[in-house]
Amino acid sequence: MKGLIQRVTNAKVTVNGEVISSIEQGLCVLIGISSNDTKKDMEYIARKILSIRIFDDGAGKKWNKSVVDKDYEILCVSQFTLYNTWKGNKPDFHHAMPGDSSKEFYENFLQILKDAYKPEKIKDGLFGAYMQVHIQNDGPVTLELESPANLPEIKERRCNSKKEQENSQVENNVDK
Repeated sequence: MKGLIQRVTNAKVTVNGEVISSIEQGLCVLIGISSNDTKKDMEYIARKILSIRIFDDGAGKKWNKSVVDKDYEILCVSQFTLYNTWKGNKPDFHHAMPGDSSKEFYENFLQILKDAYKPEKIKDGLFGAYMQVHIQNDGPVTLELESPANLPEIKERRCNSKKEQENSQVENNVDK
């Protein structure tokens, strides 16, 4: 699961010229869901969105407060294109979770955010619609976040670490 987090002074989503959702200061988060994401990925991304410190504290200290600390809003927008690969010059989205599954997954993710924060502070677009996302980026600050289960280098480190542990256990058994 991926989140492209943008610190904003305001943001809104429109469909066919109609405002579907809007926030004042806070975060606009584009959410990508891969075909192998689980509830653990949802929980990780939600926890990070709510706890990352990307706001000033009011006393001039930068990167010291979270969206929760500041009591700001969050606008989430489902964005399957975050899980693209390239076939020549054409994007391919076969790593993204299929529509029906991802709709339910995304709704569950939003519920996790609402349960962990204030439901009225969590807004979203219109799933599956052709949307226009209007943001006034603050900074600008745009950060990428990905759940650890989907990061290849972390998977590789975990595999290497397990192999090292297994080799160490084998060596210890041989020494005895």
